[in-house]
Amino acid sequence: MIKVRPRGFWHGPSRGWEFPFSAANRLRFLLADRFVVKKDLAEWLDWLDYPLPPLPIHSELIANADLDVVLSDGRRPLPHQQIGASWLLARKGALLADEMGLGKTLTALLAARAMVRALEVSVMVVAPAGLHAHWRQEASVLDLQIDLHSWASLPKHLLPVGTLLVVDEAHFAQSLKSKRTKALLRLARHPLLRAIWMLTGTPMKNGRPIELYPLLAAMNHPLAEDQRTFEKYFCNAHWREHHSHFVWSCQGVNNLGELSRLVRPLILHRRKQDCLSLPPKVRKEHSVRLSKAESRGFDYRLSLVIDEYRSRVKKGLVQSEAESLVVLTALRQIASEYKLPSVSNFVNQFIKVGEPVIVFSAFIKPLKLLQNYLGGVLLTGQQSLKKREIAVNSFQKSETNLLLATYGTAGLGYTLHRARNVILIERPWTPADVAQAEDRCHRLGMNGSLTIHWFQLGLADKIVDSLLLEKLNHINTFISHEDIHASKRRVMPLIYQRLLQEL
Repeated sequence: MIKVRPRGFWHGPSRGWEFPFSAANRLRFLLADRFVVKKDLAEWLDWLDYPLPPLPIHSELIANADLDVVLSDGRRPLPHQQIGASWLLARKGALLADEMGLGKTLTALLAARAMVRALEVSVMVVAPAGLHAHWRQEASVLDLQIDLHSWASLPKHLLPVGTLLVVDEAHFAQSLKSKRTKALLRLARHPLLRAIWMLTGTPMKNGRPIELYPLLAAMNHPLAEDQRTFEKYFCNAHWREHHSHFVWSCQGVNNLGELSRLVRPLILHRRKQDCLSLPPKVRKEHSVRLSKAESRGFDYRLSLVIDEYRSRVKKGLVQSEAESLVVLTALRQIASEYKLPSVSNFVNQFIKVGEPVIVFSAFIKPLKLLQNYLGGVLLTGQQSLKKREIAVNSFQKSETNLLLATYGTAGLGYTLHRARNVILIERPWTPADVAQAEDRCHRLGMNGSLTIHWFQLGLADKIVDSLLLEKLNHINTFISHEDIHASKRRVMPLIYQRLLQEL
């Protein structure tokens, strides 16, 4: 099989070889009758043998774009949106990685409208269900018909006329093991696919190159032709011992500057400060101090968690690195609850003067406790889409000055620019989730500067904050195109061991 390019992967006697679709013709030539062709594959090979006509040239697509024309709702596409649409029309595979708040949806739809005007093609959009209303609204402004799908229900087939695939929140496909990533890659390799444009403000959500690999594979980038080579060179991949056996580890970081240069032609990233005239965004840290009584209660709650952990170790029940993560998550949740008196007093100062404020947390319990004491509206994943919209509208229309939200819900798709103060009770694990939360408010139409208040209590918060800064450094190295050698990522279990020892 060494003569076949792209190369395949051997999965053992039970599963055999796995090859990319682009190797099918070479395999047919080498194996002849031994190459079994099932019905679905036969259909794909027929489409491969009789491909769709080529796309129009870029100048023809641009001529159909009308990028500088006032839209039906009175808006005129901003200069960076016009440039972005033109950039997309020049590529069959592209990743639009502009920062949150720069209008990637309209940018992609402007380019899609030009494509539809120039040839017969269907526009399929994959987006989280909570963003479908926004996509429909923007498409209606352009009088553009789109076929909307959620990440949970990706189709297996494309229309015979050919399809332009637009993928929103493309970082949802950053794990090769997930079903949605496999479903997306299947669509990306479909012979009837005209082009694939992916949108995300966080191409490497955790700052790890392995998270970028599925997106490169979807765009058919040359770097994705050999997964093992990519993992070794950019992810510091190696075999390591884990519970008496060896596992392939590819969560490291290496040669980020070179990776940045190689993918630059297919990835467009612009910062808000370079495209828009927005007020500044400032972060402030607030250290929480506990009274003696609170400290005793805090220490007691921590001791219960640590004792349970040690008990599981003695019984041999701890067999996974995730166990340490569970302990750290429990400690963060306890710390969040003990921050509430300080957070509550701080929030109350804004409420008394009629100043709108948003409080973010990774946990629902502290948010509900705050609501019981201060009022306001909740925005969490436990609510229906309709109730979430009611909560957002209530805040944006000044019916309430306090919005209490979880990162995973409010950080996705909502505009909350009424608030000029955002409070993070604790930070999530990834810089992307932090940025998503902050940038819900840092948008066009905001009134004055935005201040983000980080509350911090204890070693667990310090470790999470230090990890965020480390990940953010990797992301900035990749985005800034600088030739900086990033060292191997720290081993997470060692960090957790340090935490447990300190406690």
